This record gives sequence, C-alpha cells and structure tokens, in this order.
Amino acid sequence: MQSFLKTAFVSTTLALGLPVAPAFAAELTVITAGDQNMVDYVNQYLAPLFEAQYPGNTVRVVGTGPGDAGSQKVVERFEAQKQAGVASWDTDVAVVHEKFVGPMIKGDYLEAYRDKISTGKLVSRANADMALGTKVTGFVMPMFNSQTAIAYNPALVPNPPKSYAELAEWAKAHPKQFGYNGIKGGASGVSFVMGWIYAFGDGDAQKLMNGPFEEAETKKWDAAFSSLRDFTKNATLTPGNAGTLDLLSRGEIAMGPVWVDMFYSWQANGQLPPDFKLVLPAPGMPGQPMHYVIPAKSPNKELAEKFVELATSPKVQAEGIVKRFNWYPGIDAQYVQPELDKATWNKLFTDVTPEDLAKSGKPFPIAPYNSAILEAYERQATN
Repeated sequence: MQSFLKTAFVSTTLALGLPVAPAFAAELTVITAGDQNMVDYVNQYLAPLFEAQYPGNTVRVVGTGPGDAGSQKVVERFEAQKQAGVASWDTDVAVVHEKFVGPMIKGDYLEAYRDKISTGKLVSRANADMALGTKVTGFVMPMFNSQTAIAYNPALVPNPPKSYAELAEWAKAHPKQFGYNGIKGGASGVSFVMGWIYAFGDGDAQKLMNGPFEEAETKKWDAAFSSLRDFTKNATLTPGNAGTLDLLSRGEIAMGPVWVDMFYSWQANGQLPPDFKLVLPAPGMPGQPMHYVIPAKSPNKELAEKFVELATSPKVQAEGIVKRFNWYPGIDAQYVQPELDKATWNKLFTDVTPEDLAKSGKPFPIAPYNSAILEAYERQATN
C-alpha cells in the first residue's frame, strides 16, 4: 500500500512538471529507548502507516539502546541542545521509560501536547498523569503498558493464591515450587520484591509510589524483609526473566513472576504450554509504561502530534501493540476492544482483566524509595 501511494504520488507530480518532493515534505525524527524491537516497530509498522497517511513526509527512527541507559541518552541529548541554545532540536518524537519523564519536565525539555490530539482523551490510567511522584499530565501519551503478574501451571496449582498473603502460605506448603530471579538479571523479580513491600511493609505504600521521599519511611520495612528472607530460602532463585519462564515450562517450578507480554509471546511460540495461566495478586504488582514525548523545540511539532495521534489510535493500538507484542494498550482498553477479534481480547484480558489492572496494576516506587528497597533487599533478604 505504501509503495503504491508513493508511486502514484511521484507519477502525478512528474506529469504536472512539479518537483517530486512537495514543499511541505518533512523528515520526522523519532528516537526510542528500548530493545531493537522498538526500532523495528517504528521502522516496519508505524513509519509506513504514517507515510501513507501523510504522503511526502518520511520517518527516520534512531534507537538509543535498551534499559534505563537508553532513556538517559535521550535526556542528555535534550539537555545538551537546550544548554547550547539550539533553536530547533534534532528530534520530533521520543519514546522513553516512565522514570525519565519527570526530569525532562523539570528541565523544561518537553511540549505539553496531549490536549491537542484527539486520542488524548482516551487515556485513563493514572500513570499518564503521575510518573513516579511527578505530575506529567499533558506531557505524555503511553505507547503501551507493560505489567508483571504471577504465572502458574494449573495442573500443579489448581487454586492459585489471590494475594501476597495467600502466596506466602502456599510457598510454605510447596518448597522450591515458587521461583523468581531476586533483583538480578530481570525486572520481574524486582517487581515481585516491590509488591512484597507494598503488601507487607509497615509504611504507606501510596507514599512509596507517589512520594514525597522521607528517610523515616525506609525504617518501616524490617518485618517485611525478614519474612521475605524466609520466603526466599524456601523459593527457587532463577537466572532472569527468561529463566523463570524456562523453569516453568520444564516443570521445575509451579509459579513465578513474569512480564505478561513475555508470557504470551512464549506461549505463542510454543515455549510454554497453552494451558498455563496468570494471576495478579492483591494488593498488586508494579508495571510500567513507555511514553511518547515531544521535545519543546521539535522542528516539526504539528507533524509530531499527528504521529503520536496515529500511534495511539484504537486501531493501531489493537494491531500494533496488542496483536504484535502482547503489550497492554496505552489508551483505555475499552476503546481498543472493538478493534480486536474475540480470541485476541480473551487471550490478553481473561486471566488479568482490565478491572484487575485498574485495581492491582501498580507503579514502581519513586526513585529514592526504589533504590532504598533494592539496597535493603541485598542487606536483609539475601543473608
């Protein structure tokens, strides 16, 4: 389709004796943190769609690398251009991890654009308004929401624990049948630990998620870490996100925390049995979005807004985000459901429903609490 549109456009302009490239043509630069699949998604799916809808314009995508380091490079890129006083920056749209949006807003690097696009009103999750203690309303549109949950083998766990308290009791009765990767080699284990502190810490879980940071709050976790140390002695430590799934698939463990999208991708590839299931235990486990942001000095601001509007439209969220990657949509799932076949919807939202996500899909703690919990885990839960 894209090729046909470009051919038709070139033929028309040549016949009229006009330049092939129209006067309004622009190259939209999209930079994205994350794994190579993020770059591939823009190159292979979003860019052709956008170029077909807005003929003559092109999309160039640049990957900055996986993990926090990739988003940090975006922050540094914006900071350098602002300090240099550059009138027009080299980026139109960026995709970044949640924890880096706050510093970008504080640095005055971003445009408040959400109210300018039609899909802005389709966002309902709180992480589009608060990002780890910083108000981000208007500055972000979630590309997708990733979520952790507990995967389990129903042949071994016919009645899965519905809460962390029930899970702790289950693990006592089933030694080494729960596996997680601690805080090394993958964020599913980190998420499990954060959920444990939300569930059993003596402090205020809402304060951990939203701030403000208070040193006294970090002294309220001793009992939670003591119980987690006992739990971990009775668990199987896995080598990472994939390691947990691998041990599940081989029957060496019966339950473990996983990223939902990885779980469904493994099932789709035949690496996990099709009858394995997920449960999101109360009071909840953290997940995180990736956000679209538009820099304050984007050279093609209106076109950048149109790009994000397309990328967060119900049809694109259904086809690109849910079907291709098994991610949860960035916009409210009710707007995506009509664009999905029943089988796809049921696969993603039967075990963990939209209501479960709204109730028990938690953010990670704000950065200083996050660091304090990880340090305390090393001191108190691994000895």
